[in-house]
Amino acid sequence: MPALQQREDIMTLEQYEHLPEDLRVEIFEGLAYDMASPSQLHQTILTEILVLLRNYIRKKGGNCQVFSAPFDVKLNDAPLTIVQPDIMVICDNDKLDGKRCNDAPDFVIEIVSPNNPSDDYIRKLYYYKKYGVREYWIVDPHRKTVTVYWFEGDLLNVTYSFSATIKVNIYEDLYIDFSQIEQIL
Repeated sequence: MPALQQREDIMTLEQYEHLPEDLRVEIFEGLAYDMASPSQLHQTILTEILVLLRNYIRKKGGNCQVFSAPFDVKLNDAPLTIVQPDIMVICDNDKLDGKRCNDAPDFVIEIVSPNNPSDDYIRKLYYYKKYGVREYWIVDPHRKTVTVYWFEGDLLNVTYSFSATIKVNIYEDLYIDFSQIEQIL
């Protein structure tokens, strides 16, 4: 039986860290995937949600932090898996090393790009669940839906329209009214 050989195209963390800064890629199982630049619609939705989350956390005086892409999340070392969620909430500051989050964020939101919807609905769903993200939202501006995956509770996934007010499950009293976001779009 022949010995298993390591593939030469599998990227290491050292190789990833030497990529040009303007190159936007995510790494799944050591393989790099290009990321498209976000649209104006994408950025508008991202900004609205980010500000709501940041204001809530500040008001509550919590220890969680909210970040937006591009900010690396290293889910696994070998094979290397690094993602850049559109929005993430990290409540364990020990996961932050000044360069990235090392381990799963508590809450992740991805805003679907029309060029690669399967990335958010299939690939990232798999990895976020596998590596311990507590809650994952897929915001789809073209379908005007938000799909909520709550991996810790009874709610596995529920899809809402942009007219809904949606509870953020990692918090007891945080709701996001998407009808207000929709009015801006």
